[in-house]
Amino acid sequence: MTFGNQNTIEEGVEQLNMAFDEYGINFLDTAEMYPVPTTPETQGLTDKTVCEFLKDKTQRKREDVILATKVAGRSERITWLRKEEKPAVVNREQILESVDRSLERLGTDYIDLLQIHWPDRYVPMFGSPDFDISSIRDDATSFEEQLSALKEVIDAGKVKYVGLSNETPWGVSQFMNQLNKNQTVSQFMNLAQQEPDLYAKIVSIQNSYSLVNRKDFEAGLAEMCYYNKVGLLPYSPLSGGVLTGKYNVKNPDDVPEGARMKLFPGFMDRYIGSRNSRASEAYAQVAKEQGLTPAELALSWCYHREHVCSTIIGATSMDQLKEDLNAYDTKLDDETIKKINEVYAE
Repeated sequence: MTFGNQNTIEEGVEQLNMAFDEYGINFLDTAEMYPVPTTPETQGLTDKTVCEFLKDKTQRKREDVILATKVAGRSERITWLRKEEKPAVVNREQILESVDRSLERLGTDYIDLLQIHWPDRYVPMFGSPDFDISSIRDDATSFEEQLSALKEVIDAGKVKYVGLSNETPWGVSQFMNQLNKNQTVSQFMNLAQQEPDLYAKIVSIQNSYSLVNRKDFEAGLAEMCYYNKVGLLPYSPLSGGVLTGKYNVKNPDDVPEGARMKLFPGFMDRYIGSRNSRASEAYAQVAKEQGLTPAELALSWCYHREHVCSTIIGATSMDQLKEDLNAYDTKLDDETIKKINEVYAE
């Protein structure tokens, strides 16, 4: 999601080439609104980076790459994704248009995994306060309409599988729609099983998950996803770079130039001295004691969690990317996991 903003398209292609050619990384995740922060001027540039990468058919075949993208959730502010400049809504009309325009930008005739980027209904997220009943909207697109539109693009051969992102346990339960109350837990039938000709089956969820953001998934979503066979694709395993340790400073001026929190106004002021900051410092100390970098500790922990299927990583330099990828070969021992859990318990 940095390609086209923090990184040029050329730099992005260089990263993708190295990851694929030298490490065998073949799962790519993008979104129609990327890069972030999304603007009318830059929207779609991440897709164009992926398109340039896919063009080199002498080095790779399309079927060797698992390509995931996302249709934007509801937003009154984001009006530049659709031809008629309508606010983003997750309804049939916009899902179909999103898929067609994504295919065009990506230069491919199918998407392996299409995800709903964030819910159409009201859900507190991206730093907003906790759930507020007064904020519920009556005009949210029904789960049935969303699932049937997703089934439509699957039947058309444009999409292979569908998933969710930034979802809640209640949202997952409604998309799965387990209606038969007489069945045991292991016998639940979701909506796609009951009406396979009408509704798509949700196979994945892409939520933020890291050493400093565990509770949301582990306390409720983990059980829901386990019983429904929904795989977790964690994003932000380094918590936006926080878990690399580069923000563990007393003075914001000491943060490296180009760091994300320094690029976006207000981020560093909220971070310095926060509980998140103290947790990052404690995890960095655990890493040091084990002879690891903070990033290696955080990524190894995330990569090898039992409910993680594949982890979404991002980097703005080749050195960062190499460190991220090499961390996969690091396996944390029981003593290190114990220390991690002690920090988490605080």
